[in-house]
Amino acid sequence: MSGTGDARAAEGGFANSGYIHQVSAEQLTMVQQRAPREPASWPHQVGVMPSRAHFFQHRVESDRLRAVVDNGGTAVLGQVLTGMGGVGKTQLAADYARAAWQDGSLDVLVWVTASARSPVVTGYAQAGVELCRADPDDPEGAAQTFLAWLTPKAGATPCRWMIVLDDVADPNDLRNLWPPASPHGRTLVTTRRRDAVLAGDGRHLIHVGLFTEGQAVTYLAQSLSTCGRQEPVEQLTALARDLGFLPLALAQAVAYLIDTGLDCAAYRDLLADRAIHLADTTPDALPDDQAAPVAAAWSLSIDRADMLRPAGLARPMLHLVAMLETNGIPGNVLTSPPAVAYLAQYRTAGKGDTAEPPGSVSAQDAMLALRALHRLSLIEHSPQTPHQAVRVHQLIQRAVRDALTRDQYTRAARASADALVSVWPDVPRDTQLEESLRANTAALTQCAEEALYHNDAHDVLFRIGQSLGTTGQATAARDYFKHLVEALTSHLGPDQPSTLAARGNRAQWQGQAGDAAGAADAFRQLLEQMLQSLGADHPYSLTTRNHLAFYQGEAGDAAGAAAEGEVLLQDRLRIQGPDHPYTLTTRGDLARWKREAGDPAGAADALEQLLKDQLRIFGPDHPHTLATRSALACCRGLAGDPAGAADDMERLVQHMLQVLGPDHPEFLAASYDLAHWRGEAGNPAGAVEAIEQLLEQTLRVLGLDHPSTLTARGVLANWKGQRGDPAGAADDMEQLLEQMLRVLGKDHPHTLTCRGNLAFMRSLAGDLDAATEALEELLEDQLRILGPDHPSTLTARNNLARWRGQAGDPAGAVAALELLLDDRLRVLGPDHPDLLTTRHDLAVMQGLAGDPASAVAALELLLEARLQGLGPDHPDPLTTRHDLAVMQGLAGNPTAAVKALAELLKDEVRILGPDHPDTQTAQYSLEQWRRVAESRPLG
Repeated sequence: MSGTGDARAAEGGFANSGYIHQVSAEQLTMVQQRAPREPASWPHQVGVMPSRAHFFQHRVESDRLRAVVDNGGTAVLGQVLTGMGGVGKTQLAADYARAAWQDGSLDVLVWVTASARSPVVTGYAQAGVELCRADPDDPEGAAQTFLAWLTPKAGATPCRWMIVLDDVADPNDLRNLWPPASPHGRTLVTTRRRDAVLAGDGRHLIHVGLFTEGQAVTYLAQSLSTCGRQEPVEQLTALARDLGFLPLALAQAVAYLIDTGLDCAAYRDLLADRAIHLADTTPDALPDDQAAPVAAAWSLSIDRADMLRPAGLARPMLHLVAMLETNGIPGNVLTSPPAVAYLAQYRTAGKGDTAEPPGSVSAQDAMLALRALHRLSLIEHSPQTPHQAVRVHQLIQRAVRDALTRDQYTRAARASADALVSVWPDVPRDTQLEESLRANTAALTQCAEEALYHNDAHDVLFRIGQSLGTTGQATAARDYFKHLVEALTSHLGPDQPSTLAARGNRAQWQGQAGDAAGAADAFRQLLEQMLQSLGADHPYSLTTRNHLAFYQGEAGDAAGAAAEGEVLLQDRLRIQGPDHPYTLTTRGDLARWKREAGDPAGAADALEQLLKDQLRIFGPDHPHTLATRSALACCRGLAGDPAGAADDMERLVQHMLQVLGPDHPEFLAASYDLAHWRGEAGNPAGAVEAIEQLLEQTLRVLGLDHPSTLTARGVLANWKGQRGDPAGAADDMEQLLEQMLRVLGKDHPHTLTCRGNLAFMRSLAGDLDAATEALEELLEDQLRILGPDHPSTLTARNNLARWRGQAGDPAGAVAALELLLDDRLRVLGPDHPDLLTTRHDLAVMQGLAGDPASAVAALELLLEARLQGLGPDHPDPLTTRHDLAVMQGLAGNPTAAVKALAELLKDEVRILGPDHPDTQTAQYSLEQWRRVAESRPLG
C-alpha cells in the first residue's frame, strides 16, 4: 500500500486513503460492518404507490375491497384483484391502500411491484431493514425476517399492516413469500393470473371488469373538458363502445385526442381503418404513468401463456380467437380438427423439457391452450356455455391481428373459417348454435374479408346465408346472398363459379321468401349466363335448370314444370347417369309436378320406381329415401286412400325416429303428415290431439317464429275447424295472421294462405258476409302478387263464387264459375282435380239457380270422370255422389235421392267412418229426403 494519508470512517465503516496494489486473500481480510439501523417509527410506508389517475372513477370493485367480511361472515384478510391488463387493477389497489392510510387505520403500508420474485424479495428486504433491523446485505434473509416480524406475537404491540403485491406475473414467484395470516394485517394482490393457488389460504378473489358505459362516457367527457373540449354524447358513447370500455384504452385515446386535436368521429374512423395498426392510435407520451401502450399491453401475458403446458399453443390459439366473435365463440370451433391442425403447424418452439414434437397436438391440448389463455386473463373461457365458450376483448384481438404478417393473417383467417364449417350442422337443430356460428362468421368476414376471397370464395361465406334460410329467415337469407353476389362480383368477377353459385342461392331464397315468379325469372337469367360461361352440360347449368323448373311450378305452372323436368331428366341421364344423386332428385321433383298437375296416380308410379332405386343406391336410412317414402304416402292419400297414407306415414315416422331422432325437422314434418292423414281418414279429433302435442315440440326445437311452427299452427287451426269448431279455428287463425304479418310480411304466400283459410273458417262458422269480404280483399292481393293464373288465385275465385251462391245469388255464382271454368281449362287442362272441382260447384249452383235437371246431367258426367281418375273410395267422387243425389231430389225424384244417399252412407261409413263430417252430412241428407219421399215436409 502506498500514498496513504489520513482517513475517517463512521462507526462500523471502512476507509482507505491510499492505493492498494496487490493483496491476496491469505494476506489480508477486510471486513466492513454496518451499524444496525434503528426501526422506523409507526406509521411507516415502504415503497411508492402510483399516483392517482386523472378522473379516477369509483367502481363496484372498490366496495367489494372495502367489505371487511365475506358472505359467510369470515373476516377477509387476503384479497386478490384479478383481470385482464388495462382494466385498472393497480389504480383500484392504490385507491384502497391510500384511503386506508389516510384514515389512520394502518401502522405500516408496504407497496411492492411483484412482476417477478426478485422485486418481491427486494421490497420485503427493504421493509425488513426499515422496520425490524434486518441485514441489508442479505436480501433473502431480510425478507424472511420481515415476514416473521409480521406474524402476531403474544404480548407485542399489534401492528396494523397492509401489503400490496402489485402485478404478480407468476404465482410461483410468491412461494414462501406470502404474508402470514394475521388479525391485524391485510394482503392485497393485483394480477392478471387466476390460477387456483391464488385463492388458497382464505384469500378472496375479486374479478375486475371493464368500465360500465356510463363510467366510460363520464371519464371521456370529464377528461376532455379539462382542455375545453366538448363532444356530442352520442360520439362519446360510440367511442367508448369502440374501445370496449377498457380504462387503459380510454385514457390513451383522450391523450391522443388532445395531442392531435382530432375529434371523436375522426378518431373513430382511424380505429375502424383496418390498414392502420392499433399502435398508430396511441399518444407519444402515455398518461397516468402508464407503462405500455394499448397495443403492447398484453404481449408479456401472451408470452407467459405460451410457456404454460402444453407449451407453444397459446399464441397460435390466440390467432384463431382474434379472428372470431368477441362476445362468444363456440368451444368446439376451437377444438375442431382444422383448429388442431393449425395449432400443430404453428406451434411455438418449446424449450428444454417442454419441447413437443410438431404433430403431437390433440383436441385436449387445444382445450388446455384455451385454459392457459384464460389463466392469463387474455380470454374468458366458460365450457359450461358451449355456444359462447370463449369471449375476448376486441382490442386484444386487434393487437394480435396487428402483429401478424399478411401471410400469417390469411392462414389464420382461413383456418378459422375451416373450423367454423367443420362444426356447422348439416341440419339446423339448435337455433342458438346457428346464431353463434353466424355471428362468428360475420366477425371473421369483417376483419378478414380479403382472406376469405383468396383465390376462391370460402365455403363459410355460403354457410351463413344457408343457415339464415334453413332456420326460417328466408328474407334475411335472400338479402345476405344479394350482398354476397355483389362482393364476389367485385373480388372474383361475374363469371366465376362462386359468383354464379351465389346468384343461384339468392334466387333460391327469393323464392323461399315468397316470390316464386321472381325466383323463376332470376334462375332464367342465371341460366343464360351459365350457358355462355360454363356450357349446357356443366353441373351448375343442370342444377339451375332444376331450380328454374321448381320455381316455375311454385309460381303456379305445374304442367310447365313437369315438361321442363322431363327434358332435364333426359339430359341428366345422358351426362350424369341414372344413379347420380342429382338425377334422382330431378326424378323426385318431376313426380311432384305430375302430382300438382293433377296426376297423383302417375306421380305415385314414378315415386315407387324412384324409391326402388334409392333403396339400392342410398339404402333405407338416407334422407332422400325417407323423403321419397313421405311423398309416396302423400300421393296415396291424394289418390283416395287416406287410411293407407296414414299407415304408410306411421311406419315411416317410426323409422325416422330411430334414424333421425325426435327433434329432427324432417321427423317433425313427417309426424305432421301422419296426423293430417289420420284426420283425412276420419279421425279429426285424433289429428287435433296429435298436432297439439307436436306443436309443443316444434316450439321447443324451432322457436315461435320459424315458418314450420307457423305452418303447424295453421294446420292445427284447420283441423280444429273440421272437427266442428270453425269459430274457434277462426280466432286462432286471426292470432296466427298477426304473427305471420310480423314475421313473413303481408305478401308472403304463407300469409296469403292463412288469410284464405281464415276466410274459409268464417264461412264454416256461418258468417258468409265476413268470409266473402275477406276473400275479395285477398283476391285483389293475389292478383297483384301471384298473377291471375296462379292456382291459389283461381281457388280464391272458386270459393268466392260458391259463397256468393250460398249467400242467395246462385245465378251470379253460375256466371262467375263459368268464367273460371274457361280459365282453369286453359291453365290446368281438362283432367286437373281443381278444374273438376269447378265443374262440380258450377253444376250445384245451376241446380240451386232453378235448373236441377241440368245439374243432374253435369254431375253424372263429372262422377264418371272422377271415378275413372280417382276410384270409387276417393273423397271427391263421394262428394259428387252426395250432391248428385240432392239434385235428383230437387229435380223431382226423391226416391232416387233416398236410394243413392242410402248407398252412399254405407260406403262412407266403411271408408270414412261413422263420425266423419261427410258421413254425418250424408246421414242428415238421407233423413231429409226420406221425409220428402214419404210426403212429409223437410225439417
